[in-house]
Amino acid sequence: MARVPIEEGFFRVPDDEHELPVLLGSRCTACGEVFYPRRLVCAQCLHVGCEDVDLATRGRLWTWTYCHVPLFGRKDTDVPGYGVGQIDLPEGPRVQAILMGGPDDFEIGMELEIDLETLREDSDGDEVVIYRFRPVDGADADAAGVQ
Repeated sequence: MARVPIEEGFFRVPDDEHELPVLLGSRCTACGEVFYPRRLVCAQCLHVGCEDVDLATRGRLWTWTYCHVPLFGRKDTDVPGYGVGQIDLPEGPRVQAILMGGPDDFEIGMELEIDLETLREDSDGDEVVIYRFRPVDGADADAAGVQ
């Protein structure tokens, strides 16, 4: 049984389940602006021809909220809710993502790390996964390392 992304082209699922997934972004070859998701034309300078780049696995929580309903696509209605946040990556993009944890687990400015969550099993028996972010163990709003 393999793990497959819910949609190709947005993140890479590692073969080793102990490795972190990687968001797939773009960098403008003219001005250097970095984007997520990938794009062909730079939104900053309108140059045509961005290169694909792997983005950092950690970022800082810019803002967040907690939804008190089950996560979309989940059949498990016993889950009380989920967090949604915007995470600033060190390369520049701000990414919106599901957050792993309860309503008391998040603080603006805290360091987060990308992770995967299984939504369901497909007809081939593969796990269909989404990316999400979770607090880094021991992280706080003043932790160094991610801008």
